[in-house]
Amino acid sequence: MNSSKVKTFTKMVLVPGILYFTAIMPRMINRPDTSLFKKKYFAHRGLHDNAGEAPENSMAAFSKAVEAGYGMELDVHVTKDGIPVIFHDFKLERICGVEGIIEDYTYEELQQFTLCSSEEKIPKLEELLSMVRGRVPLIIEIKSEKADVSECAIIDRMLRGYEGEYCIESFNPMVLLWFRINHNNVVRGQLASNFRIDGENRSGLYFFLTHLMLNFVTKPDFIAYNHRFREEPGRRICKKLYRKPAAAWTVKNSLELNEIKDEFDVFIFEGFEP
Repeated sequence: MNSSKVKTFTKMVLVPGILYFTAIMPRMINRPDTSLFKKKYFAHRGLHDNAGEAPENSMAAFSKAVEAGYGMELDVHVTKDGIPVIFHDFKLERICGVEGIIEDYTYEELQQFTLCSSEEKIPKLEELLSMVRGRVPLIIEIKSEKADVSECAIIDRMLRGYEGEYCIESFNPMVLLWFRINHNNVVRGQLASNFRIDGENRSGLYFFLTHLMLNFVTKPDFIAYNHRFREEPGRRICKKLYRKPAAAWTVKNSLELNEIKDEFDVFIFEGFEP
């Protein structure tokens, strides 16, 4: 192979490869302690039943998960008056049967609504932390779809006073970047999926998120990926080459769990007990 062909090969193959592996590289130095992942099973939104008295992200569901000894994965928004509360959707309609989004209401206004068919109310994050008291580890997803993630400061102030094990995760890379800049020793995880298939056909930013190509900016400590798309190369490289914990969401039965048990380290589950 002559020198011109070598240069062409380098430009076409080697350089893009180096750029790709650099782009998906998670945090590799000054790593925080990730021993909270010794707990393999995390109850998705608590041990919940939306048709019963312990619906998702309710204090009843969280209490059941703690009593069973499971870690928990939960979702945090900030209300209109700056109170961190636990709720999954951006819209209230599916769970509370009313219009609007969490950020439209103060905490007191939200207390007029109940969760599904139960008497449970939307809980404060502070209420959950007081109940758990470090008995099980927490994966806290910060819900944000905006570039402005100033709510992270409110949530972080509350979590700094908590003595139990927790980590944060988000689909929004700006959330991870905020923690990298402002509280770098917190374990942080990038949530991702194959966004082209999972939901609407998206492009642009979601292409980079699917392939974890913003890791070089956010430097996550673990990857939480939709287990249906576990063959995504970036996810596998982060686990096998970069040796980062891999969390699977959301596992819904024993069959799915058995199929993926060798591909992930942590399993976020619902609808059954592993």
